[in-house]
Amino acid sequence: MTEQSDYDDGLVRLDERGITLRRYYFPWAGAKVVPYDEIKAVRVRPAGVRTGAWRIWGSGDFRHWFGLDLHRRSRSQVVDLDVGQWVHPTCTPADPDRMLAILRGRVAAPIV
Repeated sequence: MTEQSDYDDGLVRLDERGITLRRYYFPWAGAKVVPYDEIKAVRVRPAGVRTGAWRIWGSGDFRHWFGLDLHRRSRSQVVDLDVGQWVHPTCTPADPDRMLAILRGRVAAPIV
């Protein structure tokens, strides 16, 4: 039986368990699951050179980690998940408005 998802763009998936970031870990491209209750804050920024829009995989500032995304340059927004640790899982969803609408209903943390 397959678990239903509320949002899935191939790299970012939101379902009952939490957020799954596919192709996250380097170099094996394994997935990272972030349960909703571990999220302390969600920050949304326009995608640009300084916010990681040209980063294919990894980190440029040792604070935000991006999973592998060959189409990141065409994405409009960067979503930073503060999970209370130094490194924040960060993604660029294909449909950020839809992803954030779902997060607002599932995460008690502020979304700014």
